[in-house]
Amino acid sequence: MSDAERFRDSTQIVLPADVYATVRDALDAEFMLTATEEPSDSVRLIGSPIDIKAASDYLARHGIPVR
Repeated sequence: MSDAERFRDSTQIVLPADVYATVRDALDAEFMLTATEEPSDSVRLIGSPIDIKAASDYLARHGIPVR
């Protein structure tokens, strides 16, 4: 994996739009993330590597797989 891909993976999470809708308020309250809608009915969450790691851990604890 190249350095750009590794950096991108550590600064973003992609969730299905319907899943994001169920956790949006909790994520907004806990983490500094920017959400952008994707054409594939998904939402891309972008943030610092620290916030993305913490948000990934939060989602995993709540049984939500990330891609």
